Amino acid sequence: MTSETISNILPKFIESLKEKGRSPATILAYRADLDQLILFLTEKNKGTLDAIKKEDIEGFRDWLLMQKYTAKSTSRKLNAVKTFFRWLVNEKLLANDPSKDVAHPKLTATAPKFLSELEYRALRDVIRADHRIATIVELILQTGLRISEVANLKIVNVQETEIIIEAYATQGSRKIPLNKTAKMAVEAYLNDHPKDSIFVFVSKNGKPLAIRNIRASVDRYIQRAGIGKFSVNDLRTTFIIENLKRGVDLVTISQVAGHKRLSTTERYLELVEIKETGKKQELEEL
Repeated sequence: MTSETISNILPKFIESLKEKGRSPATILAYRADLDQLILFLTEKNKGTLDAIKKEDIEGFRDWLLMQKYTAKSTSRKLNAVKTFFRWLVNEKLLANDPSKDVAHPKLTATAPKFLSELEYRALRDVIRADHRIATIVELILQTGLRISEVANLKIVNVQETEIIIEAYATQGSRKIPLNKTAKMAVEAYLNDHPKDSIFVFVSKNGKPLAIRNIRASVDRYIQRAGIGKFSVNDLRTTFIIENLKRGVDLVTISQVAGHKRLSTTERYLELVEIKETGKKQELEEL
């Protein structure tokens, strides 16, 4: 069985991810990462599983870095590769895992970035005409949703006063308060929403809007607003920082943001030099 190609085995692996309940965004990312690996190995004439060695996986890692992928992105792609090869061994499709001892690239910790009030107002101004992306930006600023949670948000989970995030991957379910600004933005957007889709944000074919498309669209507007040092992920950080600055309780922010440990939220205090956290139990409107 080891003489099989990755291309032939990949659909079975993807099906196993679906059976485990992995999110559509995760499955899509795994598929894209492994397609990259296949392309790399094909050019090296490594077409079958039994031909792949540790040095080939290391070569793929180094090739990604040469293609200007960040260490973080490369590490994420390598995780997908390692998960795939572990599955092959568990399924007895491969005797040994060539990715097991492949080291991740060294990550350099960088401080999270956040927008000032002037900067996120500038973004709102340039994005106003694009109803879908404007709603996405407003939703992240007001609720701190992760970009993957935005992409997979279902209409049924947008309630009168809260948003319900279903459990996925290693994240448990949680409820996020829906303030007036966020609620108005989502309701206005849904007035023109395709009636046959269960997802809030959809592409022209009615499927969930891909994370990469959300990221690219927001990044494009960030450039237009003249605040190009930021990315869509910084909107979530802005939500956390603004609520800390305005005196919202640390535990409340941590629960809404979906942090597994309170210490994760505490790290943001250093960015704004806050020594004592507030006592407010309700989120602030940005």
